[in-house]
Amino acid sequence: MKLTHARAVLLMVAVTLMWSIAGVVTRHLEQARSFEVTFWRSFFTVLSLLVLLPLLRGSQVFARMRGGGRWLWLSGLCWSVMFTAFMVALTLTSVANVLVTMALGPLVTALMARVFIGHRIPARTWAAIVVAGAGIVWMYAAKLAGGELAGTLVALAVPIAASINWTVAQRARSHGANVDLVPAVLVGATISSLATLPLAFPFQATGHDLGLLALLGLVQLAIPCSLAVICARVLSAPEIALLGLLEVIFGILLAWVGAGERPVPQALTGGVLVVGALMANELIAWRQRA
Repeated sequence: MKLTHARAVLLMVAVTLMWSIAGVVTRHLEQARSFEVTFWRSFFTVLSLLVLLPLLRGSQVFARMRGGGRWLWLSGLCWSVMFTAFMVALTLTSVANVLVTMALGPLVTALMARVFIGHRIPARTWAAIVVAGAGIVWMYAAKLAGGELAGTLVALAVPIAASINWTVAQRARSHGANVDLVPAVLVGATISSLATLPLAFPFQATGHDLGLLALLGLVQLAIPCSLAVICARVLSAPEIALLGLLEVIFGILLAWVGAGERPVPQALTGGVLVVGALMANELIAWRQRA
């Protein structure tokens, strides 16, 4: 799949919309909880990718995975952390808190790109880091005594793993490594399902739950994650991470409308600071380029 920059941006918008359905769908589960939710979602992602990858990459895609080397396996490990930590965090705290915590992704990615790729971080980005950090502190100052610190720490693993993942993709490309990282999504889903299987017992998911988790495996992970890797061949790591902020907006709105999960005022004001800082950072950058 060959994309122009504009089409890659539009495709990433569609990707974030598909990613954002996890919170609202999870709130409609009947019996499945915690690690069982994570296992079934990853398991159905594996099944979906076993069908989708040959369609996207040809019948030899699995044979070519043996030549992926460290880039493929490192990216797969990052995907596994993202898949597992996200669902566990949703069981420990609200959708809004998880998604706004994930909004730190662009800033973490900028730092990773500076350290491992050598991208210079301008003053405007450092200012965005300070403002976004203040927003996170404001969001969670009242939550630390309420037992939600665990959910916050687990959710932080998602933007950290994502930033490493996008940096790996950019570094592999800059080193001339012609590695197809789309199958890394399959590696990540397999690791996640195997790691959470022992913790998922005893299974309690109903048929209704399995249907919803199969939907997540296909529509919320397999399809959008594969498309995101394809977009990463056209967009830079910071661009991918910044566009990923739309998941925060879509996810909170869907959880509010579809599950009645009204975000608390601290989450809204803190989220405004985080997302506003990141949007201002990108707007200034766009005007400078123009």
